Amino acid sequence: MNGKPASAGYYNSVAVEKAAQMEGIWARSINGDAFQDEVKDRAVRLIRENLGAVDLVVYSLAAPRRTDPDTGETYTSVLKPIGRAYTAKTVDTDKEIVQDVTIEPSDESEVASTVKVMGGEDWNRWIAALDAGGVLADGVTTVAYDYIGPEITWPIYRDGTIGQAKKHLLATAGELDARLGKRGGRALLSVNKAVVTQASSAIPVVPLYISILFKVMKEKKIHEGCIEQIQRLFQDRLFNDAPIELDECGRVRVDDWEMREDVQSEVRELWGHVTTENLNEISDFEGYRSDFLKLFGFGFPEIDYDRHTDPERFLAET
Repeated sequence: MNGKPASAGYYNSVAVEKAAQMEGIWARSINGDAFQDEVKDRAVRLIRENLGAVDLVVYSLAAPRRTDPDTGETYTSVLKPIGRAYTAKTVDTDKEIVQDVTIEPSDESEVASTVKVMGGEDWNRWIAALDAGGVLADGVTTVAYDYIGPEITWPIYRDGTIGQAKKHLLATAGELDARLGKRGGRALLSVNKAVVTQASSAIPVVPLYISILFKVMKEKKIHEGCIEQIQRLFQDRLFNDAPIELDECGRVRVDDWEMREDVQSEVRELWGHVTTENLNEISDFEGYRSDFLKLFGFGFPEIDYDRHTDPERFLAET
């Protein structure tokens, strides 16, 4: 409002609710800071009044900062290596230029802040709030998302600040699993494949890796977007008659196709040769860019982007 449109996420949520209602499916969104207790309380009331209880809680929250509800202190997350600077190839997605990027190492306070924002503390608070509100069904499943990826991304991801947050998330999964297990429930961490999201697009090096990965996986006809991989997670891993297969750390793996040796060996080969000149030839950069634009509602051929629209009227109607 106030002369400005809402975020892309807002319009996506509205569209999901409308589509659900057309199918007779209950769906509601809460527009607020998911880190804050008042939003959790609103969610509890909505669930209690409309559903009674829920048997699945998906925790997927990527954010640049979080204010601790107890102390009022605000923490900022960073995407940095730990211990030493990291230099690798990346792509300037606006200029379509492949170039080296150097990221300076984090300090201890930045690591701690990233864990506060992206670790499992808030996931724990959500489950505690839902449990205290009496809206968790017996046998409830809760799942949070993780990523490992190839070695070329490890300094900025797995071994970097965000990796420390993911370690905390894994430890939280174990604590929640023990707690919920007493009532037949479970808490799991799902290691997903690389996909185009606002979060992944903000990580240096990753957009170039994704562009190459997409080309390889599409040629092998095993490519998955966000919806397809989550469908496989639910259908083939979490909710069928077979026991859930876990890795050595107790995680569900739906990055198995991405991490196949034949896939990764081809990615490594292309990574060693990619340049600005051959970017579109040996990677699927166009596919990456198309997916990125669609996150914000652009690039759909059925939409006339020259047609006048009134975002404030749309907001008033919703």
